[in-house]
Amino acid sequence: MERDFLYDEFENCRTRFVCFATENGRYDLAIVQSERFFGKQIVLNLQTNRYAIIGHDDLDEPGYLEEAFSLTSEAAADLREFLREAL
Repeated sequence: MERDFLYDEFENCRTRFVCFATENGRYDLAIVQSERFFGKQIVLNLQTNRYAIIGHDDLDEPGYLEEAFSLTSEAAADLREFLREAL
């Protein structure tokens, strides 16, 4: 089998695991800080296996969290409020 690697690198990353609940749901997240994504962080929802690469600019994008994490607008507002503090 022939492979053409575009990149193959190792990096030490910092990961925060956090769980919180609101009246709109429970959020089990892993937030990975990496140098790879130009200051953005990888946010993984450990319950739904969905993830997104998110920066502060993405939090202002209408519908971004709703689509990325398949959330209602109310649940996305809770997550957005948390991520504004966490990122």
